[in-house]
Amino acid sequence: MSEGRELTRSLGLVPAIAVNVGNMIGTGIFLKTRVMTCNVGASSTVLAVWVVGGLLVLAGAFAYSEVAAMMPEAGGEYVYLRRAYGRLVSFLCGWTFFTLARCGAQAALAVGFAIFMNVATGGALSRPLFEVPLPGHALHVTLLTVVAVGSIWTIAFLNCRPVARGGQTALGLTSIKVLFLLGLACAALLFGHGNFAHFGQSNVGGTCEGVADSARAGLAGLGAAMLGALWAYDGWEDLNLVGSEVENPQRNFPRALVGGVALVALIYLLFSAACLKVLPFDVVAASPHIASDVVQHVAGPIAGAWITVAMVISALGSMNSSVLSGARPTYAMARDGIFFKIADGVHPKYRTPARALIFQGVLTSLMALTGTFEELTNLFIFAGWIFYGLAVVALFRLRSKEPNMPRPYRCWGYPWVPGLFVAGALALTFNIWLDRPGRSSLGLLLMFAGLPFYRYWSKRASETNATPQK
Repeated sequence: MSEGRELTRSLGLVPAIAVNVGNMIGTGIFLKTRVMTCNVGASSTVLAVWVVGGLLVLAGAFAYSEVAAMMPEAGGEYVYLRRAYGRLVSFLCGWTFFTLARCGAQAALAVGFAIFMNVATGGALSRPLFEVPLPGHALHVTLLTVVAVGSIWTIAFLNCRPVARGGQTALGLTSIKVLFLLGLACAALLFGHGNFAHFGQSNVGGTCEGVADSARAGLAGLGAAMLGALWAYDGWEDLNLVGSEVENPQRNFPRALVGGVALVALIYLLFSAACLKVLPFDVVAASPHIASDVVQHVAGPIAGAWITVAMVISALGSMNSSVLSGARPTYAMARDGIFFKIADGVHPKYRTPARALIFQGVLTSLMALTGTFEELTNLFIFAGWIFYGLAVVALFRLRSKEPNMPRPYRCWGYPWVPGLFVAGALALTFNIWLDRPGRSSLGLLLMFAGLPFYRYWSKRASETNATPQK
């Protein structure tokens, strides 16, 4: 693979929107709705959480549109933070996204995909295969684990192909997901048996299996529900990572980011409203497969069985978009000489960061082997939102530091809209810290574990670029 070739701008507006929407609509809407209902204990509050979460990420989309149009390069936040704060902060962002956020998100999606496949096969994937003894722990490998890891590598190799083809794949899978969710929501709201009085129900039973008492009701429950909503919305910013490959980025970034978030927020709100209208509160709180239950209630048991196929496609589509975009910061860092050299280089034929994709696949597979869905999503949210907030603070900094820099798009509602986003990101990460101090501390330790690597790579890059003195 050649080191000198560059990525090409071949991702048009519609595929770009598909990548953005496809990143968001994955496993969260299917796996988090029940948990969120248990968290807040009231149907109306669930809908309110979806609205608040949607408004928060929409504020972020407006802010990101400005910096993305200014600096349409591969790497997203890594590029923006480097311009605003320097190489160290941008490195910590790229390092954290690789070691925790992006790979953790992809591993969670792979586990979610395997869970859906397990449902489709009647639990056949739960069969244990073998055990790997580890210090103080035994790693149980099942067919479900094999399917999760296999999906990671299938998607990784597919995305080594031209980005335009990856965009078309995202468009096809995303179209199926959007049409299915909108169709299901509208059919349930208009024709499904149920009662809109369900929206007023609260704390009326339901097993809430797997939801800790400490994450139910009050501020703790509200915070946990917001985590679930933001996991479902996550991916709203991932299009920025492929900045070097989006056609006409000055126009297409704002359209794809803001339009994509608005569409997904509408879909999530309609879907949740449909679930809560068709099913009473206690059934929602007890249902591990809420979409199947809604379809079965509306169209009968045969139709309900097909919902699992749609859920599999949804998880697969989100994985495709996440893998496509997630390798770009790794490639950008390696290109700048401050990451593992193996991740540098562009495929000579397909013009994609193939090495970075493969390197990303290795860590993602390890995380899928060792983490559960809930653990992976919570770890991702904590790490990711620290840098989402910093990226929007960078907008303020660049407005002050470089006021004459060309800005093809200016953030709507500045400074209040981006300020609201920063405040929300700060409150969210602080809430996660209070709720899970041990895991959050581990996340911070892994983040700062990159400092020795930065010192080494930065010194080596300086020595390589130094001009010999005459």
